[in-house]
Amino acid sequence: MDILALIAAFGGGIIGAYMGALPAFIMTGIYALVGGVLTAAGVGGDVAVNYLAFGSFVGPHIAFAGGVAAAGYAGRKGKLASGTDILSSLNGLGEPDVLLVGGIFGVLGFLIHYCIGLLPVIGSAGPATTDLPGITVFILAVVTRLAFGKTGLTGKYTGSGKREWFATGKGFIYNVVLGGGIGIVVGFIAAFLYENEFTAAFSIFPIVCFGFAAITLIFTQTGFATPATHHIFLPSGLAAVAGITAWGPAGALLGVLFGILGSLLGDLVGKSLNSHCDTHIDPPATTIFILTIVINVVSSVINA
Repeated sequence: MDILALIAAFGGGIIGAYMGALPAFIMTGIYALVGGVLTAAGVGGDVAVNYLAFGSFVGPHIAFAGGVAAAGYAGRKGKLASGTDILSSLNGLGEPDVLLVGGIFGVLGFLIHYCIGLLPVIGSAGPATTDLPGITVFILAVVTRLAFGKTGLTGKYTGSGKREWFATGKGFIYNVVLGGGIGIVVGFIAAFLYENEFTAAFSIFPIVCFGFAAITLIFTQTGFATPATHHIFLPSGLAAVAGITAWGPAGALLGVLFGILGSLLGDLVGKSLNSHCDTHIDPPATTIFILTIVINVVSSVINA
């Protein structure tokens, strides 16, 4: 464990609190995209990817999770209209205790990420069986809900009709088309990179996809109906790389499949854990950590 990085995580959590969780996550996307492109070009973007985007600076498990916790705390104390508000800069509250909560959860995020990373790895899954930032964000969001929320893990539905847990009809079709469309562009660009022997670009491509999707949340932040899509882009990219490595360009279809799964699972998680509630449990992070486990298991089998 790097003690300097652990200390820095306190400040990273405060970044998420003063900026707001979503703005801090957009910064994660910027560093991920820039670092990924530099790596693909052979320049070397390891610092931007590993230490800025996914480290103690604005790693989602630190800055985003800290911002989510700070918002939940502020909502519970009546300092924020809703603890689900991950868009607002909590600097506007002028409350030092809100920032301190962000810092504390930043440190917790670092520790949880580190400890899960010590667990045994399935097959050839790499440094971890699941997405470490994603599962850490989920765990800390659950802690935030239990500590500061009053609605329980699945929220409290107060409507008169039947609660919707999963999109059906046109909503279901829309999610399939959205996930499939993203999966097609991700999968077949990955196949192009593989066929043309852009080895570095092929390997880092899922991170580039993630960074792009995270940056598009700028439009969400500014009031447009742009959805979160990093839970579609990242699993699709990871699955495409695994499939193409095993089967060649035809493996791009695995990216399409996981693009659709990401879209559908994200909808299910959003309606189940992040609706009718008073704190934020992030559907994309939850979807990413679940599907990463599945992809790593599949990859271990097909690339054995």
